[in-house]
Amino acid sequence: MKNTHRRIARRRLDERLGTLGAPERFTPPPKGWIQAIRDALGMTAAQLGARLGVKPQTVADLEKSEAQGTIQLNTLRKAAEAMDCTLVYALVPNGSLEGMVRARAEAMAKDALGRIGHTMALEGQELPKARRQEQIDEYIRLHLKERNLWDRKS
Repeated sequence: MKNTHRRIARRRLDERLGTLGAPERFTPPPKGWIQAIRDALGMTAAQLGARLGVKPQTVADLEKSEAQGTIQLNTLRKAAEAMDCTLVYALVPNGSLEGMVRARAEAMAKDALGRIGHTMALEGQELPKARRQEQIDEYIRLHLKERNLWDRKS
């Protein structure tokens, strides 16, 4: 039952995240989004500082911390709002979530079955390659639980 809920949740997230497009689209400009947007608007650091209620030097510090990747999300959100922008925050998987779970399960099954297959090959009882995927699918169904897929790092 939980696996069904997780599968549905993965599919919904995959659909939502799929509309974002390539993650490269969201690579920050070299000096960060704050400075890029501020400059594009023709807004000075003093003007942004006034909107944020801080000194221009603090704006420079914010821009520096964003460029270094150390800015806090709440601070970035406030800067965005002060420039009439919306901060968008997301974790974007490098592939589909469903595909990631399947690939992880297959890798674990192949690892486990590889050890068994080696022993069987030594005994002359190796399975035909055509039956290999069937065996992997069966192993996943019988032995792997989603919650255990991520116990090991590799």
